[in-house]
Amino acid sequence: MVPQSLAWLAVLLVGGTATGMLLARDWRWSLGFMAAQYLGAAILASAHWPVGMAAAFLVAGWMSIAALGMTLTAAPPKNEMPEHSWPQGRLFRLFMAGMVFVLAAGLTAQADRLMPGIEGSVIAGSVLLVGIGFLQLGTTAQIARIIPGLLTLLAGFEVFYAAVEGSILVVGMLSTVMLGLGLVGAYLLSDSAPEGVA
Repeated sequence: MVPQSLAWLAVLLVGGTATGMLLARDWRWSLGFMAAQYLGAAILASAHWPVGMAAAFLVAGWMSIAALGMTLTAAPPKNEMPEHSWPQGRLFRLFMAGMVFVLAAGLTAQADRLMPGIEGSVIAGSVLLVGIGFLQLGTTAQIARIIPGLLTLLAGFEVFYAAVEGSILVVGMLSTVMLGLGLVGAYLLSDSAPEGVA
């Protein structure tokens, strides 16, 4: 069982790193934020899972990040394609991340009534990860930013699902999905590198 003070520190970690990943322009910063994000998500998942299962979740996330990082490191340096979608800019993204924080705070305040037996920290962390993951997906068209957005979304789902299901088989399946998503992203990045997507 994770102490509540550590769980709330993990919520701050996942919220800060997910927001940093949303605002970061460089893929190195984005993957670094994501590595720290998985640490916070594993701490939140360990509130309901044994430490070994949470560690497997953490290692699978880091392996997905490593696959993306190796692919992006090996790709020739290219200028990032400009995004022509509206709205653009860090200020808008920061505002939308703030809205996700407000939503997470509102749901956490009603946690006992909405979902009895699930800690407010787990609800807050999963809502932050899922919400900011959706923002990441909705504000970019670049593969190098879409795949981390999908992984963030999946991490948020897994944090919440940890409170509902503790089966080792389910954890293994979700870890396989996470690794598969990282490998598919690495393949798509290597395949699209000549067009300058990476």
